[in-house]
Amino acid sequence: MAVRERIRDIFARAGVTGSLHVVPVDAAEGREVAVDADRQTVIASVFKILLVLEFARQAAAGQLDPTERVVVTAADRLGGWGVAGCADDVEMSLRDLAFFTMSVSDNTAAELLLRRVGADVLPMLAAELELPRTRILGSPRQLVELMLADVGARTEADFARIFPTLTADRIRAMRVFDPEQTTSSTARELTRLLSLIWRDQAGPAAACATVRELMSRQLFWTRLASGFPPGVRVASKTGTLPGLHLDAGVAEYPDGSRYAMAVLVRTERLATRRIDVDLAIGAAAATAVAALRS
Repeated sequence: MAVRERIRDIFARAGVTGSLHVVPVDAAEGREVAVDADRQTVIASVFKILLVLEFARQAAAGQLDPTERVVVTAADRLGGWGVAGCADDVEMSLRDLAFFTMSVSDNTAAELLLRRVGADVLPMLAAELELPRTRILGSPRQLVELMLADVGARTEADFARIFPTLTADRIRAMRVFDPEQTTSSTARELTRLLSLIWRDQAGPAAACATVRELMSRQLFWTRLASGFPPGVRVASKTGTLPGLHLDAGVAEYPDGSRYAMAVLVRTERLATRRIDVDLAIGAAAATAVAALRS
């Protein structure tokens, strides 16, 4: 069975459809494993790779001080992990906001970091890096507001009450699931972005190194990283919405070879915690890398 059929079989057994692109970071163009790699797809928190890259570029250029302090107040908090769960105001540096943005996909930290670097800069960065199908539409707060509006909720508490009562069709009709109306990209463009970062071609070498280090500190290991044995270092950034399970990152082998990977899948069941789906993402990526190494 050809590698693409094996990957589609992995997807089918997990009950998902999706796209995948895996490419050697350092090899000449042409070697790849691609499954629907040019499909425009909502990327959710995977966009934070581009956000933290812009922060690191501005820090390397002296446009901002990474130790600059920011106070995170109750008014700043968005749902999700990280400082959103704090009972009191928190003061931290910009570089710590970047750390929380990557390590636990902290939406509040990402919102404040985006406010500091400038939301209008990210589309320009995508254009500079020749990522024409990577569209950054709105901040984390604006996306939350979009979700509230689409279900008729005024607050996050209202949303938490209303959302479980919605039909699957009503949920899928929300604008945050439409790649034309929210932040989106393709698996192929995500691996291009990662390859540029890992080759120090997405900005100053120091900025690229910062992004690589922060991506290596992500706590969520059940997706891409789950497919690889000890000794293979995987740095990645996940994205999650109900029915969407996403991960993009790089696997580095002890022999020095490196592989950029993006796996973006959709489930029929609108759950966010699906360990079988997460493990299928890792298995699909590992299958693709094994084919490139054979």
